[in-house]
Amino acid sequence: MTQRPESTTRTTTTTAPSAATPKTHAPTIHPPTIRPPTTRAPHTDAPAVPSPLAPPYPPLAEPRPLAERRVWPRTFHDRLTAPLPGLKALARFAREGAVRPTPDGLADIPRLPYAPAPLPRVDARTVAVTWAGHASWVVRIGGLTVLTDPVWSRRILGTPARITPVGVAWEALPRVDAVVISHNHYDHLDAPTLRRLPRDTPLFVPAGLARWFHRRRFTRVTELDWWEAAELDGVRFDFVPAHHWSKRTLADTCRSLWGGWVLTDPDGQRVYFAGDTGYGHWFSRIGRRCPGIDLALLPIGAYDPRWWLADVHCDPEEAVRAAQDLGARRMAPMHWGTFVLSAEPVLEPLTRVRAAWEKAGLPRENLWDLPVGASRVLQ
Repeated sequence: MTQRPESTTRTTTTTAPSAATPKTHAPTIHPPTIRPPTTRAPHTDAPAVPSPLAPPYPPLAEPRPLAERRVWPRTFHDRLTAPLPGLKALARFAREGAVRPTPDGLADIPRLPYAPAPLPRVDARTVAVTWAGHASWVVRIGGLTVLTDPVWSRRILGTPARITPVGVAWEALPRVDAVVISHNHYDHLDAPTLRRLPRDTPLFVPAGLARWFHRRRFTRVTELDWWEAAELDGVRFDFVPAHHWSKRTLADTCRSLWGGWVLTDPDGQRVYFAGDTGYGHWFSRIGRRCPGIDLALLPIGAYDPRWWLADVHCDPEEAVRAAQDLGARRMAPMHWGTFVLSAEPVLEPLTRVRAAWEKAGLPRENLWDLPVGASRVLQ
């Protein structure tokens, strides 16, 4: 992929008159505790080793006000790290037509891991994650319940119905304190699910996407550019780059940004949610900017055919490499086993990520290959 410089987009801001916007004070800043990251020679199989205490580089940005109104560029095409498919690629894709697994590849659907269970009990200093399926997680951090790319619908536009049920019943969720959105593709931004939320739910979204939520009467929408952050009740939300793109209609290609989120609690515990991304240079930069990631939620599915999807979706081996580049202590795979989006056999992402993790010499207990509906608690 072609590397591009970090964001230098300039924006103007005005403060939205809403209950979510402080009237006289900027949000209180609680600097996260910086804990030692890990280091690794790039693309080697050597296990990570602790590095000396290292500060973020460059330093983390000051949190921006919540729910501020901002003006963005008309397009974010300059943020692409690979060109979007042209006519030749589209013609090849139409000719080959490999968009779904073969019958043999679908035969393992009954074997997909699905083990719903009650959410773990947590307190304000506990970090826990529960995989609801695809890129939807219930993240408990700093006393907050945060949903990532919530998709509770049985079907999304242009895709067969779910092949595993949602792992957490909507009625079983505690109060949702915040939602983070990675980008606007239908399998990550699901209008029917979002309609279930109170309209004053704090939402953290990419630059250019707030208007979609404002049209649906959400009142506490914070949109951020890459490397910007906001804070809610002591938890820091950093928006970080991804190798992807955005499109929801025929006329809005790359009109809003795409990326991942790093959530940091007041004790410095960090969870990285990658959203949807291909492999590339951003992972090592995220690791330097946000050292000490305790858990990386990384996509491992929707990668075949590789010539078509390599720029925007990691395969399992690349996801393991990304975890190493990030210096993450643990990795939890996602974006597989829920919707059939591409041609690989449905169980292949799990077997390949386990093999890649073992080949890299990483501790087995640090691969959180959860069944849909299962939870883990950071110790």
